[in-house]
Amino acid sequence: MILRTALIISLFCLCSFAENESLKHEIKDAISNRHAACVFVDCKSGKVITPDSTASSIRYSPCSTFKIWNTLIGVECKIIDSANMHFYTWDSVPRFFPAWNRDLTLKEAFQASCVPAFQTLARKIGNERMKKWIADLNYGDKNISSGIDDFWLPSEGKSSIEISPMEQAELIRKLVNNELPFSAESQNILKEVMISSKTSKGVCYGKTGSSKTNYKGIKNQSIGWFVGYITNSDRAYSFSCLIQGENVSGKDSKGIIESILKRAELL
Repeated sequence: MILRTALIISLFCLCSFAENESLKHEIKDAISNRHAACVFVDCKSGKVITPDSTASSIRYSPCSTFKIWNTLIGVECKIIDSANMHFYTWDSVPRFFPAWNRDLTLKEAFQASCVPAFQTLARKIGNERMKKWIADLNYGDKNISSGIDDFWLPSEGKSSIEISPMEQAELIRKLVNNELPFSAESQNILKEVMISSKTSKGVCYGKTGSSKTNYKGIKNQSIGWFVGYITNSDRAYSFSCLIQGENVSGKDSKGIIESILKRAELL
């Protein structure tokens, strides 16, 4: 019986190792010839899978990926109570994205990545509560000094909070494993708004983030994120992808992650 159990454990470990090595290969192929950093973390074992740990440890502005944490904190502060609640009242000021120019539920605002909606949420949370949550999460460099409603957004003349792809993926791993101080209600609401794609093989949850051009003063330079996790019947991986270059965006990072997941037969 002991021998049989040991054999089963050994086979499981070998399968996990092979799957992680295959995933690492797919990551490397997907970001070759691109200025990108990509990290997956096996949520069960904690194994970090990345072709370049140095690149994955460099910190950047999180941009709209911070909406993940803004949403969770909003639920914990009793500001948000459901994915379909009325969340944003449009102020009649026309903005570049048509989807922002109307009233929105939380789910609609999250999926449209409506900046003014989540700026309003951050102001309701307030500086002191936000500062405490950022510290409790150990989120990046914890710098929210640029202002309660824009500290996650890069802008000229201001220093935004910064976090690395490695830190993003590890925080999501902790979230998936219920290692963070968020209630089941908070996590369920987040899952409902954060779902990105679903197939018979798995469900992908994620949030994009994009900077404006001229990121950190470099002409035409921008960054794009996709951060989240994938689950299937018996495995879960958190992930974080950051791409930078001329006129890139979160859609580019999302495309990289989805390509990896499909080629690895996780999605």
